[in-house]
Amino acid sequence: MKDDEIRQTGGLEGAGLRCQASPPHRILVVDDEPSIRHLNTQILIDSGYHVDAAEDGAVAWDTLQVNSYDLLVTDNDMPKMSGVELIKKLHAARVALPVILATGSSPKEEFTRHPWLQPAATLLKPYTAVEFLGTVKNVLRAAILT
Repeated sequence: MKDDEIRQTGGLEGAGLRCQASPPHRILVVDDEPSIRHLNTQILIDSGYHVDAAEDGAVAWDTLQVNSYDLLVTDNDMPKMSGVELIKKLHAARVALPVILATGSSPKEEFTRHPWLQPAATLLKPYTAVEFLGTVKNVLRAAILT
């Protein structure tokens, strides 16, 4: 996802996806690529969400031990701990947290062997800011309804 994609959509405000929650939802963004992590974090902050970021699954797990979140957005292929390994740890700890797996390749084999690993949504890279925000909004809405 590139900065010019945001401008092409008329900015984040023009996307009509501004967060209306009060207080704002808390989201943890996990990606080992600094540019993607920064861009996803900034898109969410600009849309009114409270966002923290982690550079890999191990840091994310430590962060999840001290803070509570409404949503986890994670890459899969990362050093130290993958997104799937992070989902496994959440499940083992019985942490009910919706997850968006935003990744270059979906680990379909893992999901087939362990259906309980299936995230609330999967975004395949590259995706646009509008797709990203729409997915976040839909997953948060679904989590409220369940």
